[in-house]
Amino acid sequence: MHRSILAIDIEGSTAAVRTNPVRHELRSCVYRMLAVAMSHTGIDGHRCDPLEDRGDGVLVLIHPVDELPKTLLLTRLVPALTRQLVEYNASVPPAELPRLGLRLRAVVHAGEVHRDENGYFGEEVDLACRLLDAQKLKRCLRSCASPLVLVVSEDIYWGIVRHGYDGICPATYRPELSVMLAGRRRRGFVHFPSALQHSPPEASIQNHVA
Repeated sequence: MHRSILAIDIEGSTAAVRTNPVRHELRSCVYRMLAVAMSHTGIDGHRCDPLEDRGDGVLVLIHPVDELPKTLLLTRLVPALTRQLVEYNASVPPAELPRLGLRLRAVVHAGEVHRDENGYFGEEVDLACRLLDAQKLKRCLRSCASPLVLVVSEDIYWGIVRHGYDGICPATYRPELSVMLAGRRRRGFVHFPSALQHSPPEASIQNHVA
């Protein structure tokens, strides 16, 4: 099955200050924010497979329909998610940020995906997860003020980003990392999204995250 692949992961989920109740709270926030961003993008249960929980992250597989070009993941969903993170972190007392602050890594890829009774698998899912878990991507997030860092696969970069579709700025995607998969080196292009780009109304976000 061909799918657009989105995966997100919480930064520092295993930190000592994050007890299981805190992890539960942060997971709940992520799922609420993701639901708002998906709704803002036009993704409902008929246009994606059931979300796959990854403990401190989520895997989203989106059907290849004309109403959901891959550009929308970059220009609507990811900025909407970033906006919610900015608002959430601004509401957390500074002293509580190490415990309750929420920052995410995200990856966008696309390719052939397989499914059996145990879930989703395949080389393209593996690639998305490798890019998401790359140590260099983690360092990129730690070194910036943005609450979200995005990496796109080289397939997404060369097929979508470099053409500048829908106002995408190719210059803001940098070939910062690479991973090995199936004996081949695969590149990832790192981007720090703007929370202001195509963001949903503030009231809509607050109603869902409150």
